[in-house]
Amino acid sequence: MLTRDMEDLIPLVNRLQDAFSAIGQSCNLDLPQVAVVGGQSAGKSSVLENFVGREFLPRGSGIVTRRPLVLQLINSTTEYAEFLHCKGIKYTDFNDVRLEIESETDRATGVNKGISPIPINLRIYSPHVLNLTLIDLPGITKVPVGDQPPDIESQIREMIMQFIKRENCLILAVTPANTDLANSDALKLAKDVDPQGLRTIGVITKLDLMDEGTDARDILENKLLPLRRGYVGVVNRSQKDIDGKKDIQAALQAEKKFFLSHPAYRHMAERMGTPPLQKVLNQQLTNHIRDTLPDLRNKIQSQLQSIEHEVEIFKNFKPEDPSRKTKALLQMVQHVAVDFEKRIEGSGDQVDTRELSGGAKINRVFHERFPFELVKMEFEEKDLRKEISYAIKNIHGIRTGLFTPDMAFEAIVKKQIVKLKGPALKCVDLVMQELIDTVRKCTAKLSDYPKLCEETEKIVTMYIREREGKTKDQVLLLIDIQLSYINTNHEDFIGFANAQQRCNPLKKKNLIGNMIIRKGWLTISNISIMKGGSKDYWFILTAESLSWYKDDEEKEKKYMLPLDNLKVRDVEKGFMSSKHIFALFNTEQRNVYKDYRCLELACDSQEEVDSWKASLLRAGVYPDKSAVWNEEEEESQADNFSMDPQLERQVETIRNLVDSYMTIINKCIRDLIPKTLMHLMIHNVKEFINSELLAHLYSSEDQNTLMEESAEQAQRRDEMVRMYHALKEAIQIIGDISTSTISTPLPPPVDDSWMLQSRRSPPASPNQKRPTQHPTPTRPPAGRSTALAAPSSCILLGVPTVPIRPGPLPSLANSSEPLIMPPQIPSRPSRAPPSVPSSMLE
Repeated sequence: MLTRDMEDLIPLVNRLQDAFSAIGQSCNLDLPQVAVVGGQSAGKSSVLENFVGREFLPRGSGIVTRRPLVLQLINSTTEYAEFLHCKGIKYTDFNDVRLEIESETDRATGVNKGISPIPINLRIYSPHVLNLTLIDLPGITKVPVGDQPPDIESQIREMIMQFIKRENCLILAVTPANTDLANSDALKLAKDVDPQGLRTIGVITKLDLMDEGTDARDILENKLLPLRRGYVGVVNRSQKDIDGKKDIQAALQAEKKFFLSHPAYRHMAERMGTPPLQKVLNQQLTNHIRDTLPDLRNKIQSQLQSIEHEVEIFKNFKPEDPSRKTKALLQMVQHVAVDFEKRIEGSGDQVDTRELSGGAKINRVFHERFPFELVKMEFEEKDLRKEISYAIKNIHGIRTGLFTPDMAFEAIVKKQIVKLKGPALKCVDLVMQELIDTVRKCTAKLSDYPKLCEETEKIVTMYIREREGKTKDQVLLLIDIQLSYINTNHEDFIGFANAQQRCNPLKKKNLIGNMIIRKGWLTISNISIMKGGSKDYWFILTAESLSWYKDDEEKEKKYMLPLDNLKVRDVEKGFMSSKHIFALFNTEQRNVYKDYRCLELACDSQEEVDSWKASLLRAGVYPDKSAVWNEEEEESQADNFSMDPQLERQVETIRNLVDSYMTIINKCIRDLIPKTLMHLMIHNVKEFINSELLAHLYSSEDQNTLMEESAEQAQRRDEMVRMYHALKEAIQIIGDISTSTISTPLPPPVDDSWMLQSRRSPPASPNQKRPTQHPTPTRPPAGRSTALAAPSSCILLGVPTVPIRPGPLPSLANSSEPLIMPPQIPSRPSRAPPSVPSSMLE
């Protein structure tokens, strides 16, 4: 027998549902409940109305239930209904309940058969009900009607699955008896989410509408498509009864009479019909709640702990308190200042692991992007030599100069220094953009106060752009200072004499040794196929030699070619070749490589060829007079790579002087530009946020306007506080219930192996009389009354099973024992059921 505490479990879950429904959400908690699933016109609504004994559900053709209906049945001395969406209103006329369900459904779905997953919560108090919580779900439909979408079937299926896939949801699968059970949509859905049948209870409706000569006895005895919790049969009012306003109580009496008088069902009449179904659901839901309550308590406790810290901020919130707004504004500005400084200076908390940002990105601009821009300028070797050549010729004019003019050096150096302005200004732009992005990320945390967030970002961004202009002026001033005086007396400057020595191949080795000038991949294209054919090698050009290796690991050297007496010339590109080729040869007509007079090297582009030729020029390998020139570039190439040895020496001298002086300038600029940006932009912005931002905010807007909350923040705070109180209430509600009851195991799995064996066994001989066997009753333990056979949908409470003979069963109305699972009976009894006393049919 259930204890009083156990009887309070279903009302307990009802209170939990109300507590969470009041805040508009379930806090992701899976509360125990019973979901009613079935196809259209399967009889779901009639079953629920029979439970209540009142007509309160909408009826009609097509899909009627278009929103889930959470129905809480509560045993009470008075009878009335309440909706959660209109608290305080008690409905005593159940016609008004039906009208309110229809109106509330139309408010969410429209009036033309639309559906919605938002549930309607209805609570019914009545002396005729047992405590139950059920969810009436829309019937499974195939064809859309009205303004229903074409995928109405999948939408309804998805809605049903949202409820029945929860582990704490019992499934009441309703199937009409006049359809094939194997095609039951309800059982199919239940099987998908509950393959072991631990949560499924079968209900067979419309037993009175089956064809004459057929019955559902095998189904109700759990022999056809067995369920672990079994089946219960019910007989609802027909459409004619409903149209004729037949009373539900009279329909329940007719249902009882049907089962007692039907020869196929009379032996199980006491466990068929609406009242036994209520008892089964009440008992199974109660036990289900008892089993899931500890886990539910843990989940609620865990969620309560997770939001306690956040709710602590909102507990003493007073929207109209001016001191609160002042304090909040000070805190917000302080948080922005601290956050900005951490993002720039670096910190151990809130580290971004996806990308560089803040100070790290600015550091990259200083030491990677800006130097890279300078290096790109340095490596434009071809253009630089052309400019030096033009400068020398223009300074000499009509005369042929015997000495290298220092004016050419100064003109070229100044032109190179002016080019530094582009990378320097680009560096300022990159740092400014990163500062603005950092400020935007800092102010994003003020999103709860939209006006404050907007004004803070606008004020700081305007200040950054103001500092940008001053910083650019200072950067340009630094470069103009370098232009104003060319200090050829700098201690790191090589001077004219050293520059000329670098041009002398005989003294090059003594000055720079075997310095590496260039590395890269080249293709040797003139090797015959018999000797391996064209192949890519890793080349290293030094001041003394050109070496190549098998790969860039530089472990296996193939050859080393000295640069003495070598010259370079162009080679016409072959008809079928996509490579650009140049050749190295010896001026003394000696073999360059093995038995080859020249070494043809190929690149993928002309730019690479020009770059290698410039590098070879720096190593002292000059172009040959007989080189093949491109007609379109003949004039420029002739001017650039003049075959005048004296001019070549002068160009190389100026090139070395420019290279030395620009190294000094670049080193100075690379050091000064980051320092200038740090001082004029980054440090100033930090100081502005710390000391002046608050004053600018007060002067820009009224404090009340600045600290006006967003609607989302106010709603979030209210929801958080209500959720906190709902969880606290839930913990208190669960704490009021004692669940120290005897554990009730689930029904055992259905063993249907006997059905297969009976089908395989040969039929008995016609002359052989099969003896009728009856199970022998066993004596129950002392102190306990004999339990009666009950449907497999009931829960075992540890009571010994007593097999009985089929036949009319005594009433369970006064029995204190719970219903018990009977063993599977191998075969149907051969004798006819006994007659039913006429007194039971009344």
